Amino acid sequence: MTGESAARIAALARTADDGDPAERASALRIVLDRAAREYYLADAPSLTDAEYDELYRELVAIEERHPALRSPDSPTVRVGAEPASALEKVRHVGPLYSLANAFDESELFEWQERNRRIAEEAGRGPYVAELKIDGAAVALLYEDGRFVRGATRGDGQVGEDVTHNLRTLRDIPMELAPVDAALPRRLEVRGEVYMPVREFDALNAYRAERGEATLANPRNAAAGSLRQLDPRLTAGRPLSFFGFQLVADPATGDPDPCAGQWETLDLLVAMGIPVNADRRRCDTLAEAYAFALEVEQRRPELGYGIDGVVIKLDDRALWDELGVRGDREPRWAIAYKFAPEVAVTRLEKIDINVGRTGTLNPFARLSPVEVGGVTVKMATLHNFDEVARKDFREGDFVVVKRAGEVIPQLVEALADRRTEDLPRFVVPESCPFCGTPVERPEDEVAVYCPNLACPERLFWTLVHYASRGALDIRGLGERTVRQLLAEEMVGDPADLYELGVEDLMRLEGFAQVSASKLVEAIDASKAKPLSRLLVALGIRHVGEAAARILARHFGSLDALMGADRDTLSGIHGIGDVMAEAVVDYFGRDDNRARIERLRGFGVRFTEPVERSGHRPWEGLTFVVTGTLPTLSRADAKRYIEARGGRVAGSVSGVTDVLVAGENAGSKLERARALGVSEWTEEDLLARGEGDARGEGDARDEGDARGEGDARDEGDARGEGDARDGN
Repeated sequence: MTGESAARIAALARTADDGDPAERASALRIVLDRAAREYYLADAPSLTDAEYDELYRELVAIEERHPALRSPDSPTVRVGAEPASALEKVRHVGPLYSLANAFDESELFEWQERNRRIAEEAGRGPYVAELKIDGAAVALLYEDGRFVRGATRGDGQVGEDVTHNLRTLRDIPMELAPVDAALPRRLEVRGEVYMPVREFDALNAYRAERGEATLANPRNAAAGSLRQLDPRLTAGRPLSFFGFQLVADPATGDPDPCAGQWETLDLLVAMGIPVNADRRRCDTLAEAYAFALEVEQRRPELGYGIDGVVIKLDDRALWDELGVRGDREPRWAIAYKFAPEVAVTRLEKIDINVGRTGTLNPFARLSPVEVGGVTVKMATLHNFDEVARKDFREGDFVVVKRAGEVIPQLVEALADRRTEDLPRFVVPESCPFCGTPVERPEDEVAVYCPNLACPERLFWTLVHYASRGALDIRGLGERTVRQLLAEEMVGDPADLYELGVEDLMRLEGFAQVSASKLVEAIDASKAKPLSRLLVALGIRHVGEAAARILARHFGSLDALMGADRDTLSGIHGIGDVMAEAVVDYFGRDDNRARIERLRGFGVRFTEPVERSGHRPWEGLTFVVTGTLPTLSRADAKRYIEARGGRVAGSVSGVTDVLVAGENAGSKLERARALGVSEWTEEDLLARGEGDARGEGDARDEGDARGEGDARDEGDARGEGDARDGN
């Protein structure tokens, strides 16, 4: 969900009729349900934890005042969301609960008093205080001491099977160490997979250097890495694990081996499960609260993300007696949540940038201030409606926080600190970069610059055209695009195909080799299928999924350009808004002129048509190694498998063909020693398209050259995709 749609949904909750509890509760459920799906499934939350907690607590209060308004599908009686991906669903041996939250000392002691009213002993302790790791919850299933399955939390009852990815984590033992205690034959170890802050920063720096989108925060990076279909991607990520609970499978009849939580943590350590050492057994709740305050002060020094301290009654017998509230929250545990890290600074200027689709996006330039250990100079303002609603004015003192501890955003303006009558911000009537009058569609919150030749819009258009999800022109990143524009060497994506080696060598940082590689990459982009070209064109509302639907439905760009609104809106997955955008795009003379220029340069306007029966490499075993000139490893694998070949990970006596690129390494040496046939990428494509072994077809060529989705391509390079929170 985009930031704009998130803002609209949040506004729905804020503006619901406060006088009607039923309407208010309904609006809050919509917001919280959407936020839960973003958090647990898309790994891309648009609401911060603090915002979610505030709305959740309000819904709890309404349902407590009006029990008749409780709904069986309310977020207050559910955990997370139903898993929805290509990963197989599995049922946990027992429910993975969510936790009630306390935000101050009084709420913590109210929790203790509620427990005391149920069981006198529950009001005294002792307690176990553990750090609340900000990661992805998982359940590890062991049978007779051997790891057999790992799953995400999912909805608390059913999660997604990510065993193949969890096996890549060195922290997770494949076999439990022998211990003195009698372990259940079938047990689940619960814990959190997380990414240390230093490793997260290093990963983002690496991605930025390669022109890739950076990841939003360590939690999203960990969750997204776990949910990849290819474990090689997960293996390339610096993930770690902490365990915190052990649950016996009730189906076996074996009892839990420990009488208390502290004993459980010690047993996990003895079994070889990593457990966070920063924990404390406290005789009183006051001691646990003091520990939480101590941890909050040390939070920036920990090296991994936490958002609170979990406090549990140590005595496991009391867990059964206290039970669970609403099938969601165990009464025997509570999370003491830290306040979001905020700071106050001055809003120096409300500035604007322009995106590739022409959207004018306001952002704040701030007097530098440290928030959460990071110096913040700029912050997002989302959109002009948000600026007006919160009445941000240049010169204001404002509260700034790091959303998800990463993205700086403004919370509010401190109007009572205004020392003079500051003017309200006025939405510009013309684009600040080209002077063209702006447009604001009635049904949208965004303001647009309609000028395709706008220099800032052109910059982002070119960056997008060359991006990995579009035509994937390697080496054409933001810095090079700025250089090309500054030298007036391009004014349209089609101009890229006129660039020569000598042209690029005029740019700072380019020599013969680097210029030649970029020219080759630009030329190779012509062969990408129509679905990738549609993404590259930047048609409003048309992303990768919609582009594939349109390309496969029409087969050619000419057929798509001839379609009317009714035809387009009748296609499953398109709809009226997208149909309108597509017709409007192809109805513009400047867009059609660009398309004809691309046609003249030989850019591919067709999508592969699926055909069957062409399996010339049936029975052959291939190994792909090194960096191929134009194909990712996943692309090459799909190309081979589409023709019946099998792709193995290592060279052996049964290997028939080694496809080798640059830096092939030891696999090439072993293949030569065994007399294995050695092919280049050129050999692979030529033979696949019609050598003596069989005839290739357009579908296969499209697969090999990048028809696959972002996940496949990212997997092959050991990089993330959009589902990681880019």
